[in-house]
Amino acid sequence: MSHDGRGVVHVDGKAVFVDGALPGEEVELQYTLVKRKFDEAKVVEVISAAADRVLPECAHFELCGGCSLQHLDPDAQIDYKQTSLLDALKHVGNTEPREVMPALKAESWGYRRKARLGVKYVHKKEKVLVGFREKRNSFLADIEKCNVLHPNVGEHLLDLAELIGSLTVFDAIAQIEAAVMEHVTALVFRNLKELTDEDMHKLVTFEKQFGYQIYLQSGGPDTVSAISPEPRPLNYVHPEFDVKVAIEPLDFFQINFPINQMMVKQAVSALELDASHSVLELFCGLGNFTLPIASQSRKVTGVEVSERMVERARQSSQKNAVDNTEYFVDDLFKPNEKAAWFRQDYDRLLLDPPRSGAREILELLGPRKIPRIVYVSCNPGTLARDTDFLVNQFGYQLDKAGVMDMFPHTTHVESMAVFTLA
Repeated sequence: MSHDGRGVVHVDGKAVFVDGALPGEEVELQYTLVKRKFDEAKVVEVISAAADRVLPECAHFELCGGCSLQHLDPDAQIDYKQTSLLDALKHVGNTEPREVMPALKAESWGYRRKARLGVKYVHKKEKVLVGFREKRNSFLADIEKCNVLHPNVGEHLLDLAELIGSLTVFDAIAQIEAAVMEHVTALVFRNLKELTDEDMHKLVTFEKQFGYQIYLQSGGPDTVSAISPEPRPLNYVHPEFDVKVAIEPLDFFQINFPINQMMVKQAVSALELDASHSVLELFCGLGNFTLPIASQSRKVTGVEVSERMVERARQSSQKNAVDNTEYFVDDLFKPNEKAAWFRQDYDRLLLDPPRSGAREILELLGPRKIPRIVYVSCNPGTLARDTDFLVNQFGYQLDKAGVMDMFPHTTHVESMAVFTLA
């Protein structure tokens, strides 16, 4: 299996990446692209199926590009992701964990609470489409529902399409940003034209009918505004730590709430905190880890490049009556050794970088020999690269590593690694 979930076969010595094929299968395939170094194809018929093959639950799986692994049993998906992580650590990180943590798993359907839905009026079909793009092209898939999205949104794609089709600006709604919270489902309509009073009335009626909280966005993030005069606050909770993290509808947050809660609990446990510890958290975002860590330590210092997110994290600390956190705005890909946060001493480090990893800041922090590091990653490749750096240059050992099934039915691999000084 390739990193993007396609089966790989060699025909006359040339690699062919086959959509819909699983390791060990015999299939009839149809070529879709021929290149000098490799070819691409799709399955026409499965002649001999793998034991882990299952029937995709979604009727649109063959067309929609939102998922790539629905034909693989969910437990086998986890094994595939765990193997991908361990292979990367071995071959790129040049090390292996002393312990493989059990994968964190939850419900694999209806889990996705954050999504950007494409919207397009298709003249040939004379209708509005709402959803995700087709596999390997830019066309919007014609789908009726999404089984991976939270049902508050995934079961109402046709209702949304019908609403937009009834507006005077039906061809000027570019996308819908959905954020499903515990008690509020927020929808941000990106409108390229101003709506009429009649359009606004339809949105208000739709909002009440389905219990949504609708926003309009006519330009950048600063133009987002609720159509209701008194919008309900948006937040997600960590019940075990008795904290709520406040968000705005366009903010980044972990899309799978049960896995996020398990992930934060595991990270806090892995840090092995006590009331004397000072913790540095890099790429802290809105405070997803910060507030829970603060309940177990003396002090938490969060650093994030986005001033808006840092301000929101400060507000969450205040609303939760957490007074042992501090936040700094800094670009961790261009770290500054003179920054106030950098000059402090820390007992623990937690980092949750984007896909590009954390090489730049680890180059500076490595010599500090912070006793324990927990690294949350959304890219096994850059985690493995940074692991090689920590282990083979700065003398850390990789104590534990394991995956978290944050994105079932996709090839996205979320993982966690724990480092201690050897």
